[in-house]
Amino acid sequence: MIRLESILTPGRSLVNVPGGSKKRVLEQIANLIGKEVPELDTQDVFKSLIDREKLGSTGFGNGIAIPHCRLKGCTSPISALLHLDAPIDFDAIDGAPVDLLFVLLVPEAATDAHLELLRQIASMLDRKDVRDKLRSADSSAALYQVVLDEQSGS
Repeated sequence: MIRLESILTPGRSLVNVPGGSKKRVLEQIANLIGKEVPELDTQDVFKSLIDREKLGSTGFGNGIAIPHCRLKGCTSPISALLHLDAPIDFDAIDGAPVDLLFVLLVPEAATDAHLELLRQIASMLDRKDVRDKLRSADSSAALYQVVLDEQSGS
């Protein structure tokens, strides 16, 4: 089983990210991943995330969105975690604005392991205590640490 801490890095865990709009946030995610994972093209990441959102919002309620997509050139799952400085409209199921985004990019030939990662992320974020901890993290390192603590079950 792939564990979240093996696909998320402190460098891809950011707090106080300026929001603005859904498109702007997806653009920032693409730029962040392009910078952190140079073999991936920023434009490809952005286009893939936008195309996925067109199929239906990845906002699943409680201020959470899990933007995810399959990506050409991606060889293993990559994740990023962002806490926005202000909630934005994300067309979420419950209509609530989103301020926490957990991104998952997987190779084009996605497998059950990738669905399992998505399930892990969703079940972790489904817990109010975890969302509260993520929202109160005051640094990128603290945000990353919340995920590590959850993964190790502490």
